[in-house]
Amino acid sequence: MKSLAELQAIKEKMKGKVALREGSNDIRVVVGMATCGIAVGARPVLNKFVEEVDKAGLAGRVVVSQTGCIGVCQYEPIVEVYEAGKEKVTYAKMTADKVEKIVEEHLKGGKVVSEYVLADIK
Repeated sequence: MKSLAELQAIKEKMKGKVALREGSNDIRVVVGMATCGIAVGARPVLNKFVEEVDKAGLAGRVVVSQTGCIGVCQYEPIVEVYEAGKEKVTYAKMTADKVEKIVEEHLKGGKVVSEYVLADIK
């Protein structure tokens, strides 16, 4: 970084991504980021959710955040989706490749992606 203008450009670029991780919106996506989750790929999952929610234009409705241990390490990475008036949905054994489908079908379309739900994983 060689100038104040470069710093300002970086700030503007990141402002949208930070907004996705703050606030109280209609839908909350929480990624388990305890040591066990990070060890099996939770960080790329979190980053992909931030990227896809922004790309889908859902920043006004969806907030992406992280939490510590969710308590079922053998199913990490775990993602929980909270919507007002609805039962929490827990997605297990998540990968960054699965995120786009969840954003498109669940967060945008309102249809739970049952093949990734913890209760349906064998």
